[in-house]
Amino acid sequence: MPEFLYNNKLYYNPVEFAMDRIGGTWKMPILWRLKNRVMRFGELRKDIPHITDKMLTSQLRQLEAEGFIHREVYPVVPPKVEYSITPKGKTAIPIIETIRNYGLELMKKEGIPTK
Repeated sequence: MPEFLYNNKLYYNPVEFAMDRIGGTWKMPILWRLKNRVMRFGELRKDIPHITDKMLTSQLRQLEAEGFIHREVYPVVPPKVEYSITPKGKTAIPIIETIRNYGLELMKKEGIPTK
């Protein structure tokens, strides 16, 4: 496949393009947690160990901009914001599940305990 430009960024293959959308340390765990329920920022922060507020905010904004999640703001005091997965985001769940299962398999082969 020839290289291509998207949003002024050069990509060399579709895997690189997909990983730029859902890859990294935090995007897949966020999508995984939203796959079956709506969550607020604080719930996500508590449910994802070691993520900083700044990083969670950044990743949520990127996922929203790409159309993987929806952000609903309720006009109340204090502000209430809920995040949910979109149909586009749901298409990533089988890929995340496959990668997760592969990771668990590798951990088992290496003798790394899983919960």
